[in-house]
Order: sequence, then C-alpha cells, then structure tokens
Amino acid sequence: MKTTLAHLLLLAAALSSGATLRAAETKPSPPRPYPDRLQWWADARFGMFIHWGPVSLKGTEISWSRGNTNPKCPNQGAIPAAVYDSLYKDFNPTNFDATQWAGIAKAGGAKYMVLTAKHCDGFLLWHSKADGYNITATPFKRDLCGELAKAARKDGLRLGWYFSPMDWRDPDFRTERNAAFVTRMQGELSELLRHYGSVEVLWFDWDGREPLYDQTNTYAIAKALQPKIIIDNRLDLGFGDNDKMIKSSLADYYTPEQNIGAYDDQRPWETCMTLGTQWSWKPNDKIKSAGEVISILARTAGGDGNLLLNVGPMPDGRIEPRQVEVLKQVGAWMKKNGDSIYGTRGGPWKPTPSITSTRKDRTIYVHILKWPDSSVKLSRIPAKIVSAKVFGGGKAEVHQTGSGIEISVAAADRDASDTVITLKLDSKAQTIPAIDMSPAPTQSTK
Repeated sequence: MKTTLAHLLLLAAALSSGATLRAAETKPSPPRPYPDRLQWWADARFGMFIHWGPVSLKGTEISWSRGNTNPKCPNQGAIPAAVYDSLYKDFNPTNFDATQWAGIAKAGGAKYMVLTAKHCDGFLLWHSKADGYNITATPFKRDLCGELAKAARKDGLRLGWYFSPMDWRDPDFRTERNAAFVTRMQGELSELLRHYGSVEVLWFDWDGREPLYDQTNTYAIAKALQPKIIIDNRLDLGFGDNDKMIKSSLADYYTPEQNIGAYDDQRPWETCMTLGTQWSWKPNDKIKSAGEVISILARTAGGDGNLLLNVGPMPDGRIEPRQVEVLKQVGAWMKKNGDSIYGTRGGPWKPTPSITSTRKDRTIYVHILKWPDSSVKLSRIPAKIVSAKVFGGGKAEVHQTGSGIEISVAAADRDASDTVITLKLDSKAQTIPAIDMSPAPTQSTK
C-alpha cells in the first residue's frame, strides 16, 4: 500500500495518543477512598487477633500440630490426632474473663477484636447445634464467643470472628462427600453470624489446597445475616495463590501474614502478625518488645494498611502477663500519638525500616523510627510546609527547598520508639500521590 504524508501524520498522531495513554496509566494516583462500609475499619488501623482453643494445653501451634488424618490436607503435626482431638476433655479455662480481655485490647490501643471461633482443627468456641465438637463438651461449658461479644460491645470495640472454612478433622472434607461437609460448615457459620448481634469482621483462612467451600453461597449466607460485614480475601485462595490476592468482588481486603505489606493505597489490606513466635500460646515464647510493635504498627499504617496483632491466651484463660505488659506500653504510646495513626492514610512517602509517614486533611505525620544522622532528608512534595513541630511537644527544624526536605529534632525531644513530627501544609495532604522516601540531595538553608 502506498504511504502518503496523510498516512504518516495519522500514524504519528496514533503513536502519540498511545504514549499519552500509557503515561496516564502509569501515573501515580492519590489514595483511593474507602467504601463507606469499610471506613470505620480503615480509621481503626489497629486490631487484636486472638488464637485460642484446647491446643493451648499442649503449648503447640493451633491446628498445625495435629497429626494428619486426611491426605488432602497439609497438616503433619507431631500430636497424634486421637490425642489432639481429645484435648477438649481437659480444657477448663476457669480464669477466662471476657471483660478483662476486652480491657486489655482497649488499653493496648486496639479498636477491634477477632477471635478464632473455629480454627482448622474444627473445634468450636460457641454453643453449637451444628456440631457437637464444641465448648459445651468441655468441663468449662461456657459460651466463649457469647461472653466476648458482650464484653467487646461494652468497651466500644468492634467484633470479628475468625472462621476456618476447612476442617481437617471432618472425614468428609475434600472427599466425594464434600457436599455434606459444606452443609455442616455453612450451618456453623450461620450460627456464628446469627446469634451474637452485630459482627463487623469475618476472617476466613486458607491452607494452600483446593477451596471447596461453595464460595458463592457461603458469601451469600454471611452477607444475608450481616449485611455490613467486612470479609477478608482467603475464602477463594487455593493452589498457587498468595495472601495478597483478592479473587472475588465479595472480598474486601487482603492479608499479608507475618510480614508488613508493601505500600498500597489502592486496595485495602491488613497485616496479621503474632506478638510471639507462633499463633497460639507457647510456654517461654520469645515475644516482641513494645518498641518493635510500635515500629510495625507505624510502618503498617504508613503503608496504608491495618495491623491485626495476635495474642495467644494461656490454658487457664488469662492472656500472659508479659504480653499484657507489652500491650500496655503500646497503648501508652498510642494514647499520646494515636492521632498520627487513627483515621490516617499512608504516605505520602513510602515506608522504610527507619522512616514512615501518615496523613490526614492538611497534615503529614513523619514517623522517625531510627535516626540515621542528626537530620532526616525526604523527597520533595508538591505542597508548602507552613509549620512543623514534634507531636506531643517539642521543636522540629524543617528546611524545605525545591529538591527536598530536611528535618532536625534535638535529642531531648526524640522518642526512643518513634519520634512523630507534624507537618502542616498549605493544601490537602491526601491529594499527593505516593513517592519514594529517598530524595535528591537536599540543599540545606542553614
């Protein structure tokens, strides 16, 4: 075909248009607003996870320490199934006090609680008619879910249930009789969502194997019984998937496990992490310090995510005093600095292990976790800083130029865990697309 000048001009215009579209597609965007239903959860930023059950008598990991009775399931634990499945006969946590648990969560700065109402071992912590393998069969007998639901509401905490759709104890699971298993599983879920008032969070889990849970109807049950419920991403996950995927439009957020998620202000996410080294209680476990938790929380919020921090109560029903003390220290820090976490969005600077940032309205909160030098240097932002101070009191020197920002705080005004500097801007902080922390060399005006 003969090429004419008109053809060449049309081709050039098309190429230019394509390049413009590609540039627009890759241009960073400001944080995406949360749906109204998720707004309380996003504002909360911090929740307390609780993994508990008869396995605490052994001090081993919940579910995973159970011996395998189903080749379609991944657990290969050291405790023979007959022994593990009989632990409930000796489970009598007479020191359990739901009011105390809720008070510990609230004192730690958490805004919501999520309890393992059913883990992968199939044991139910509520009075169930769907399955006799539940708390009524123990010497304790009391409805743990019911008591915690009342205590959480009394303390103004939102309530969530962890519910494992898989049941490694059920002989029908992932067999030709799987439909019978699903009927029982959905019956358990219906009980859990029907009898305890408003349930704000449903936390499904996965085990890396085929997800045979009749997902469409399982979601429908949850949404019908609790229309405002927030649901995680794990019901749909299977072979080759990862916990950062959201595979259904009915799932609300993704769930990085035991690591802080990467910066993402376009999809809601929540890091789940243990205070110790395993999910359920372990004698003499190594637990994180308050400083470590504060750093994890600040970096998670700075990445625009939530932190669901797990405690594992002891066999007698108490949360271990060492864990309680850490949570108290975190709560004391949050009481002073909570406005830099609650109700914020991450950024605009993407987190590093040393520095992170959060923002709301016309304010940026810079969290300095480790001081690299006498000052901190940040990339430039398309807004003018009109004032700066150390959050809670103290002086911050800030020098802003066209190439970046430099912040200095006297040693006496620094916090050993996290020094928070408040930067007031002349425009809304949330309109700034996320940027990398590393700046071009800052030209100090000292």
